[in-house]
Amino acid sequence: MRVIEAVVFDAYGTLFDVHSVVDACEDSFPGYGEQISQIWRQKQLEYTWLRALMRQYANFEEVNRDALKYTLHQLKLKFDNSIVERLLNAYLRLEHYSEVPQALKAFQPYKLAILSNGTTNMLETVVRNTGLRTYFNDILSVDELQTYKPDPRVYELAVSTLGVVKKQILFVSSNGWDVAGGKAFGFTVAWVNRQGKPHEELGVRPDYVVRNLLELVDTVS
Repeated sequence: MRVIEAVVFDAYGTLFDVHSVVDACEDSFPGYGEQISQIWRQKQLEYTWLRALMRQYANFEEVNRDALKYTLHQLKLKFDNSIVERLLNAYLRLEHYSEVPQALKAFQPYKLAILSNGTTNMLETVVRNTGLRTYFNDILSVDELQTYKPDPRVYELAVSTLGVVKKQILFVSSNGWDVAGGKAFGFTVAWVNRQGKPHEELGVRPDYVVRNLLELVDTVS
C-alpha cells in the first residue's frame, strides 16, 4: 500500500449531497423538485467542461446560475430573479452525507483539504454551515486558475499547496469523471461509488472503490 500523507476531497456529491436542494426546488415548483435537481446538476457539469474547452471561463457561481436558468426554461417553468436567488442560496446550505463528520475525524492524522470547482465563497460558506471547517487544512478552488476539473492544473494545485507528492495524496471523489481525471494526473484515487455505477471507460481505474467514506477509512487504515 502506498504511503498516504494527505487526503483531498471533492466537495459536491462527495462530502455534500447536491440533491439536498430538492426540497427547496419542490417548495418553489411543486411536483418538479426531483427533475429540477437532476437537470440542474447535469447542466452544471456540462457548462464547466464546455467553458474550459472554449476557454470562456465563468466562475462556478455564474455557472450554477446559468445551469439553473437553463433547467427552468427546459421545464417551461415561470420564474423571476427572487426564485433564482432563493434556489442558488440552497447550494450554500447543502447537507453533508451522514458519515462525513465521523470519517473526517478518523482521517485527522493526515493533512485534509477540499479541491473543488466551487468558488472559495461557496465552499467556505457550505463548509461553515455544516460545521466541518475545523477538519480542513485548506479549501482549494479552481477559481484562481480560471479553469475546471479535470484539467491537470487543478489537481496540481493540491500538490503545490499541500507540499505533498501526488502519489502520496489520496484523492477522493464520488464523480467518475473526476476519479478518472485524478488518476490520470497521478494521484492515489478513491471512488466513493454511492450509487453502484459502472466505471468510466477512460483508460484508468481508481485504486479503491467504496460505497461511503467510512468504508474508505476501514480500507486505507
